[in-house]
Amino acid sequence: MKNFVLSLSLLIMAVVGVNGVYAQTTSKITVEETKEVPKDGPKITVDKEVHDYGTIEQGANGVCVFTVTNTGNAPLIISTCKGSCGCTVPQCSKEPIAPGATTEISVKYDTKRVGPISKNVKINSNAVNEPVKVIRIKGKVNAKPTGGAPTSTGGPTVN
Repeated sequence: MKNFVLSLSLLIMAVVGVNGVYAQTTSKITVEETKEVPKDGPKITVDKEVHDYGTIEQGANGVCVFTVTNTGNAPLIISTCKGSCGCTVPQCSKEPIAPGATTEISVKYDTKRVGPISKNVKINSNAVNEPVKVIRIKGKVNAKPTGGAPTSTGGPTVN
């Protein structure tokens, strides 16, 4: 009987101990998720979230430019900028951007592909407000019109 009471007591203590650890863990996560953005450090701002090409012709110039500004008080460093697929190629400088200064991210879309455009470019940086910034391009590429009516080959005509 003593063994039973002792085992039951140990089991109750173990359950209470696990619940206490679980409660502490979940409260830590909640507190960490509600942190405010630090006031000091580099901050990234982009002139537009989306570039809309509208409707363009197949083979047209697929280059657009996003202007990035460091609105913080420390140098902003863009470590990578990557398109969501091989048809979207961004180019960005790895040089530090001083507070108040700007740089450009050039994005080239392969307009040989006909159809709707909806692509993302992910910018990774040391920004305190948005370390991973996603910008988008959208639009539609129409097929290039064919040359029109066929021309005569110079052969005989039927009357």
